[in-house]
Amino acid sequence: MEIIPLGDSALIVRVRDQCEDAPEETLDEVLRTLQQLRNAAIPGVIEVAPAYTTVALFFDPVAVAKARETPGDVFDWLAEKIRSAIASGSAFHRRRSAAAAPRLIEIPVCYDAEFGLDLDRVGEHTKLSAGEVVDLHSTAEYRVACIGFVPGFPFLTGLPKTLATPRRATPRKEIPPGSVGIGGAQTGIYPLRSPGGWNLIGQTQLKLFDPTKNPPALLCAGDRVRFRAITREVFEASKQGR
Repeated sequence: MEIIPLGDSALIVRVRDQCEDAPEETLDEVLRTLQQLRNAAIPGVIEVAPAYTTVALFFDPVAVAKARETPGDVFDWLAEKIRSAIASGSAFHRRRSAAAAPRLIEIPVCYDAEFGLDLDRVGEHTKLSAGEVVDLHSTAEYRVACIGFVPGFPFLTGLPKTLATPRRATPRKEIPPGSVGIGGAQTGIYPLRSPGGWNLIGQTQLKLFDPTKNPPALLCAGDRVRFRAITREVFEASKQGR
């Protein structure tokens, strides 16, 4: 495990060097480390956030300085607390992680041509028909690796390798909320209207981010996700019923 500073008010805890060789194990270890750091309630820590192979720990330097028992470097003090929290909680969280299954969330998606603006582009790159792209995308099971880019945006691993398609050379300036896209070897959902360069293949009527709710994001790191293909009629009816 490597702990490195990220500016003057954050640290990066590197759990593994890469995730491609064992994505499920890596994500489980990252989430286990995340929970251990949350449970430790280290004084001055504001937030902890997971990524593919790391956990970021954000802190208030003034609060940390006040909490130290002896004078010394803030980084060294926090690093010691982090190592202690992970070492003391390792066995317990391995048992707990094995017992607790992640949530499975179903996301209805309309793959109509109006929403799947890049279905043909993905098909050309993968040598598949639009129907085959939809079938492969909607029958796989995915896992939320992390949330980022914009609030609530899930980066999903588990995309069938045959569907991997490079991002667009020129990003779009505005993508509608709920748009489902493929970016390289990942798939994801745009929760808010924003720019983006992923290949759009469909759209969901679900609201992935709502600041009035707690938690505001529909998905969180570790969740399992399945897409369910729906017709345009079902999509429109569900929008009207919201």
